[in-house]
Amino acid sequence: MDAMTRANPIVDADAHVNPSHDMWADYLSEPFREMAPQIEHGEDCDYIVFEGRRRKLNLISAQAGRDGKDFKMHGRAADARAGGWMPKARLDDMDSDGIDTAVLFGGGPLGTTNNELFLASFEAYNRWLADFCAYAPSRFAGVGYVPMQDVDVAIRMMRDFAARGLKAVNIPAFPMAKVDVAGATGLDAQTRALTGDVNGDRSYADPEFDPFWKAACDLGIPVTIHLGGRAVRFTEPKFFLSDLLMSKFGMGEPIAIMIYGGVFQRFPDLRLVSVESGVGWFAFAANYMDETWDKQRHWVNSVLEHAPSYFWERNIFGSFIHDRAGILMRELPGAGNIMWSSDYPHSETTFPHSLAKIEELFAGVPEDEKNMIIGGRAKALFNL
Repeated sequence: MDAMTRANPIVDADAHVNPSHDMWADYLSEPFREMAPQIEHGEDCDYIVFEGRRRKLNLISAQAGRDGKDFKMHGRAADARAGGWMPKARLDDMDSDGIDTAVLFGGGPLGTTNNELFLASFEAYNRWLADFCAYAPSRFAGVGYVPMQDVDVAIRMMRDFAARGLKAVNIPAFPMAKVDVAGATGLDAQTRALTGDVNGDRSYADPEFDPFWKAACDLGIPVTIHLGGRAVRFTEPKFFLSDLLMSKFGMGEPIAIMIYGGVFQRFPDLRLVSVESGVGWFAFAANYMDETWDKQRHWVNSVLEHAPSYFWERNIFGSFIHDRAGILMRELPGAGNIMWSSDYPHSETTFPHSLAKIEELFAGVPEDEKNMIIGGRAKALFNL
């Protein structure tokens, strides 16, 4: 039976791909191919050589199948879970884990200090992802990535990958300035693809971005933000765990900016997904925003015609991995549009025990509500 024709499919609302670094030489447009990263095999691990730098291959995003005590930060490309970039291996892992369809988030763009290459790498990644998903289009739902430097460029990229079959568009948590060649490192540039410029003067509530929201509505695809509210210092053990926690709650800021700024009032069909943020804080955020808005809306000249929780209920969705609290609060205002995910193949993943984790998380939850959270809602949202 086809995955999406069974009565209650399990849709992983946040899974990941990790394209191999040699992908860039094949998918970058011709002028940039000679700039692509190279892999070097060292005695201790593999190295990525790019833009005059040589760094160890980071494996923290490819730990699926290992026990926590066996996690390792660096290693060889062969140590990474093959399902991150090989579609047949990915289907095998999904079958063994009981997953019918996976919504696939990213492995791009390049962490470069060259802004033209930076933009070209978004398009290269989106083309690669479309080809990956074409291997099994009923089981892979890809999410294209766009920079939010220039609205017209972002719209063009979104229309292009939507025509290739990708199902959603991921944007940084805040609008993005051009990569600063003089001051930025490659890692800064890559992080900026998820976070944007936190302290910039531009806001997604500005009229500048209205054409983008309209284009997303016209295409019928949701907009996603993937843990960009707070950057995680992945290579620093001192900060890693506390950063992970705050990366979840930090997602409240872009949501609040768009709600208070009237984006969803102007575009009622726009759907925003807070990805991998957890959802247990949604009810608190909606309630807190209602209370403060009610008292402060006059002097701040609020444009809203409804309380913030109205827009949470209608326009905001979220995914979680292991969030029993969020499941139990699903009936509170703002907390209902929630979706389960495995986070494969990252270090937080439920793989290869996703079915057991689902049973644990949903103990006592009515079957129809459980089925909506583990599949039905994502199926409808991403037009699967």
